[in-house]
Amino acid sequence: MCLFCNKLILINQNKSINIVILIILEYNRSILRDIIKKGTYITMILAIDMGNTAAVLGCIDDQKIYFTEELSTDLSKSPLEYAMGIKTVLELYNIDSDNISGAIISCVVPSLQQVISRAVQKIINKAPLIVGPGLKTGLNIKMDNAREMGSDLIVDSVAGINRYGAPLIIIDMGTATTISVIDKDRNYIGGAITPGVNIAMNALSSNAAQLFNVGLQAPSRVIGKNTVECMQSGIILGNASCIDGMIDRIEDELGYRTTVVATGGLSGIVIPYCRHDIIIEPRLLLMGLKLLYDKNA
Repeated sequence: MCLFCNKLILINQNKSINIVILIILEYNRSILRDIIKKGTYITMILAIDMGNTAAVLGCIDDQKIYFTEELSTDLSKSPLEYAMGIKTVLELYNIDSDNISGAIISCVVPSLQQVISRAVQKIINKAPLIVGPGLKTGLNIKMDNAREMGSDLIVDSVAGINRYGAPLIIIDMGTATTISVIDKDRNYIGGAITPGVNIAMNALSSNAAQLFNVGLQAPSRVIGKNTVECMQSGIILGNASCIDGMIDRIEDELGYRTTVVATGGLSGIVIPYCRHDIIIEPRLLLMGLKLLYDKNA
């Protein structure tokens, strides 16, 4: 600013160099505009949750999540093939990889952790952070073996506590349905795991000769009048009842009520049929990844 002020003073003192000075000022303004424009992305990161069925990825900064997309999890894909998929998604949303300041990955498929890490490095030319041992989380885990805890559960819990406080129950509905419990002192004290909605559906259609896959939508009544309605009732309303029942049992064991949050790709299908008040937050895991990135970068 002082440099600009000095140049303006010179303009007043010597009008013969007005044109030169104005060119210099315009050049500096152009640089400043570029800095301001890029500044909107300066904290933007690429966050990836590599699950058993799909990899959820998104770009996020301190203000917003720019997008959320999914790529199929495939054990046979190479780092280059994953990189091409990620690059395509970024281009779809007009995001230049040069504007991504870093990346963080949560992976529950051990054999793909290095594959997806190398894929990300090909795109942003930086090694991503990996959620796991050695990463600062700020989460007090009271489990028999904290190293057995899935990275997705850690990320969900960090985001949940930050956004909703404690005590808290987090239901993540993906390949499996996981339930995480945070007590009133903000400790992660355990949880439960049940088969996911799609796993239950596939088990029925694969192992019962007269049953087949049906659409994941609730029937108009609990008591089905045909095979499709009966299966939909069991899959959708049965899972909703399971979640309601688990919440009741967990709160009874805790001795107090909790805030309940649901996330994961299938939460929007089942949770509306639960009788408990449950907050649906589909982007909880991406928010948690951003918090962990900021804590460790």
